[in-house]
Amino acid sequence: MDEQKLDVKQQDEIDKRLLQSGLRLTSKRKQIYRILTNRTDHPSAEEIFIQAKAEMPEISLATVYNCLDALVRYGLIKEVIHEKGATRYCSNPEEHHHFYCVKCRKVYDIKATHQVCERCISVPEGFQIQQFDVVLRGICANCRQKDRSPDDSQPSNQLP
Repeated sequence: MDEQKLDVKQQDEIDKRLLQSGLRLTSKRKQIYRILTNRTDHPSAEEIFIQAKAEMPEISLATVYNCLDALVRYGLIKEVIHEKGATRYCSNPEEHHHFYCVKCRKVYDIKATHQVCERCISVPEGFQIQQFDVVLRGICANCRQKDRSPDDSQPSNQLP
């Protein structure tokens, strides 16, 4: 689990975002959001549930799903959906996309701008893009390094 510790200022920012969202603030929603904001590994609902259960023994998996759904609806988190596997969740509020490593199955944030996205795709006349999600799939640098043979000294940026 890729987890970072939050300081008081970061915790205050989390509380501020929750209050500004207009979402009714419950202890369980706050706990789920705190868990997500404290992690950088885009956890699944089940992974969030395991961590939440250790901290709130009374919480159920259904409650975790309901909290995640509400946080997504209010724009506090994003769903990261892969064709295979569980939906993962991301609390990074910055405009970004994702890179999914097919070997280690980690998800990495990739910075993006809306201007770049608009040039990447055309939509039928009259349509308006409200959200643009890109998921790149490949092999991350760590996995490539592990798989690199001694004579493989030139990294390649080309697709297979």
